[in-house]
Amino acid sequence: MTTVEANTKETFESEVLKSDIPVVVDFWAPWCAPCRMVAPELDTLAAERAGEIKLVKVNVDINQEVAGRYQIFSIPTIGLFRSGELVAASIGAKPKRLIEADLGISK
Repeated sequence: MTTVEANTKETFESEVLKSDIPVVVDFWAPWCAPCRMVAPELDTLAAERAGEIKLVKVNVDINQEVAGRYQIFSIPTIGLFRSGELVAASIGAKPKRLIEADLGISK
């Protein structure tokens, strides 16, 4: 599975808010070391759940409007969107199993 970048309001709407499947959104920035640390965990999650969930990355430096709309004050923040609504979040760099637990998607 490839990761989708949603760095405009329009791509966020089409990739996240209008998605038919749940979307894990990684709110991150390239200068953020914890964001870089959690990226492989999210890639593994997306690969294991291909077809069940979608992984979308939002660079908060580029897409400040969306980050502000969801009150993203700390990064990395990983949000779970269902039917266009933010339903759960995990803040900080954590192992995949803890991210899954925070988002309520543990197997």
